[in-house]
Amino acid sequence: MNSYLPFFGRVLIGLPFAMSGLSKLAAYGPTTEKIAAVGLPLPPLAFAVAVAVELCGGLLLVLGYRVRPAALALAAFSLATAVSFHSNFADQNQMIHFLKNVMMAGGLLQIVAFGAGGISIEQWRRRSGVPSAATAVNA
Repeated sequence: MNSYLPFFGRVLIGLPFAMSGLSKLAAYGPTTEKIAAVGLPLPPLAFAVAVAVELCGGLLLVLGYRVRPAALALAAFSLATAVSFHSNFADQNQMIHFLKNVMMAGGLLQIVAFGAGGISIEQWRRRSGVPSAATAVNA
């Protein structure tokens, strides 16, 4: 059972990120308006970055490939969105969202520290002897 826990954890963290990235694709106007409303520069660029980080990072986590850099990017994204969008602590709902983002970042940093786990593309590549990208560059 223990070998399944990292997989389930990655799915529970990665899938909502991927779904959020997909939902942003269908809501370009409202999303860029929210980005502009909090005063972030270049809303179209911020939109593209948000979609790329959430969609790609979430899918990489679910698949178990390049999970450490993906989790690190998602942790940084979670903290940045907490500060940028959920820092009005006078609104209890915003405080809850802020704390949720902080907790997600904590879980993502656990993935950075401990890796993908047993059920992952990374583990399959190690077992099958397929060289990683870092090994191929150093050869």
